[in-house]
Amino acid sequence: MSEDKVGIVIVSHSPEVARGTADMVRQMVGDEVPLAWCGGDPDGGLGTSVETILGAIDQAWTNAGVAILVDLGGAETNSEMAVEMQPDERRARIAICNAP
Repeated sequence: MSEDKVGIVIVSHSPEVARGTADMVRQMVGDEVPLAWCGGDPDGGLGTSVETILGAIDQAWTNAGVAILVDLGGAETNSEMAVEMQPDERRARIAICNAP
């Protein structure tokens, strides 16, 4: 994967939706773009988790940064919290894209 490509993080309240969306993106872009997904709460229900979003950011990270695609309000809020926990040099290279 190229460090000049922006990584993609997909955050959904449903792990199945996040995984399915990631599968679709992977079919479209192949392995050229770093891609990570997360969904569901730690207990296996619907929801999102700051910790899993942090892990997905790390997994998809490139020097070009990452775009985080979210489904609903809580995913956006938790993504914002995960971005705030990033080092300053990373924050400027992360964009949250509200994509319901």
